[in-house]
Amino acid sequence: MSMTVTAPEIPRTAAARLRWALADGWTVTLRDLTHWARKPGQVVAGLLFPVMIVLMFGYVFGGGMAVPGGGDYREYLMPGMYAMTMLFGIEATFTAVARDAAKGVTDRFRSLPIASSAVVLGRSVADMLNTVLGLLVMIACGLAVGWRWHEGAVRAALAVGLLLLLRFAFLWVGIYLGLTLGGPEAVMAVQILVWPIGFLSSAFAWTGTMPGWLAAVAEWNPLSATMAATRDLFGNPGAGGTTWIAEHAAVMALVWPLLLIAVFLPLSVRRYRRLDR
Repeated sequence: MSMTVTAPEIPRTAAARLRWALADGWTVTLRDLTHWARKPGQVVAGLLFPVMIVLMFGYVFGGGMAVPGGGDYREYLMPGMYAMTMLFGIEATFTAVARDAAKGVTDRFRSLPIASSAVVLGRSVADMLNTVLGLLVMIACGLAVGWRWHEGAVRAALAVGLLLLLRFAFLWVGIYLGLTLGGPEAVMAVQILVWPIGFLSSAFAWTGTMPGWLAAVAEWNPLSATMAATRDLFGNPGAGGTTWIAEHAAVMALVWPLLLIAVFLPLSVRRYRRLDR
């Protein structure tokens, strides 16, 4: 007796296709969350690494750092570290995507009768959930070292929203690099990209202490715009400035992430669809 397997019919309406994509995407998200639950050591190490940087810069180097307008250096530092944590997420996204692609997991997903967007959607949801957890850990760390927000809960929530928007933009950068560069061993190349971008910003030092050309590069760094905007929203020292980019930090904190999303989201989708070519 022969048995025939019939592939599920692709939904015809836009609403049905959306429900199909969301359901399949959530299944992939649960798969990624299950992997983290089975290897909690990797998650814990990723959460604690930024905390160690805070302790190192806040207590070892903090005494020699200049804060524009005066104020506590750790209050200046923490918004920068929140944004840096969003940047560090590129490495985790890249490693997970590249590992699945190298092991053939991604090809297996592509052969299944699931929504074509489910894999990247599930990856993005899982990483954003991990980002929220990491940001909560960093905020707890900030509170422990003396950082506070001073402008009310609404403005603090807006600052958190800008940070998550930045992470969402970097997420698509990580997905694209993971699909493009090959196996997870290429993470060194990603670190060579990520770390200079992170340190060449206003995260740890005021740009006014830098040479003119270096200060200009640091101020136009997308990270610096989010750092300056969140410092202003939190009421921490270091917000504002005399240059155009410093005066429009809140606008650029929206423009830079949206620009990155507009570039790397379609590139990631296109690359995913062309993996077998």
